[in-house]
Amino acid sequence: MPESKVSTMSIQADRGSDTEYRSDAAVRFSGISRYFGDVRAVDGVDLEIANGEFFTLLGPSGSGKTTCLRMIAGFEQPTAGTIALFGQDVTRVPPFLRDVNTVFQDYALFPHMDVGENVGYGLMVRKVPRPEREAQIKEMLDMVQLSGMERRRPSQLSGGQRQRVALARALINHPRVLLLDEPLGALDLKLRQQMQMELKALQHRVGITFVFVTHDQEEALTLSDRIAVFNQGKIEQVGTPPEIYQNPTSVFVANFVGTSNILDGEQAQRIVGRDGIFALRPEKIHIALASTPVPSNVHCVTGIVREVIYLGVNTRYIVDLDGGGELLALEQNLRVTSADVAASHMQKVRLYWQPDDLLVLRK
Repeated sequence: MPESKVSTMSIQADRGSDTEYRSDAAVRFSGISRYFGDVRAVDGVDLEIANGEFFTLLGPSGSGKTTCLRMIAGFEQPTAGTIALFGQDVTRVPPFLRDVNTVFQDYALFPHMDVGENVGYGLMVRKVPRPEREAQIKEMLDMVQLSGMERRRPSQLSGGQRQRVALARALINHPRVLLLDEPLGALDLKLRQQMQMELKALQHRVGITFVFVTHDQEEALTLSDRIAVFNQGKIEQVGTPPEIYQNPTSVFVANFVGTSNILDGEQAQRIVGRDGIFALRPEKIHIALASTPVPSNVHCVTGIVREVIYLGVNTRYIVDLDGGGELLALEQNLRVTSADVAASHMQKVRLYWQPDDLLVLRK
């Protein structure tokens, strides 16, 4: 019998005939808090993750995202609130009876076992017969593009290959939810980007719920169906990648997911013409010489280019504004050279943007 069936039956037996938790959500947090002494690692979180969703918990170190993942796995117990998996309350159910599996950043492979033994370890514990076990191991290694590597040791593999082994070992038990705790954090940039694409493709193939923890904003935007942005134990915003990036609802989200110019107080009055807190993405700002006419019906300010940062594909400009303050502008290098970019240093410029590009925020 597959492990997922055993786990589900065990949980149902633990709950008896209780039907209080009925939901289409793969994971539901209801008023979840986790305190460590006086530290509120997670503070009153409500969250639903849909079945089959690639859902990312995004935030800086200490924001509560990993603690939430560990509570889904059962490695941590909430101080308050309830956790449900597929409609069943699992708040006090031990980890081995939950229909989830976890992939860690350090892979947690057994160094004395070869790849096949690592992948098939869960099946061996469950006493699955060897022929069936070997067939499933081969299927999983084919899925993660490691065919023919059954007899290699983890020390003979690259970082990306070890990560694939860890994924295969987690998936061979057929969990309904796969938890991934910064699984790509130890990889170099090129390999990390490659593994992002492979991970997303793998999730599409297996069709189960992935709950992914990261502090990398670009990674979250690349992989996720939806994102929950964490800050100081609370969720600041939940939404799709375009919603989070294009319509941040708080100063924290606007600054953490990408880069924003935040306008408030006297600067907001002077530039926007009204009170409030506003965000303006650098790539939404057009930059032109001060003598160049600009379109009508745009917001426009003038200033002097204080710093120019050439990034190959893009150039970042920091402009000291007439009247005080500064704005960061980002422009794609479509027709300019590095020499053209360097020549803009200390030039008088106009910055302008469409009114709709100015986002209204809360603190």
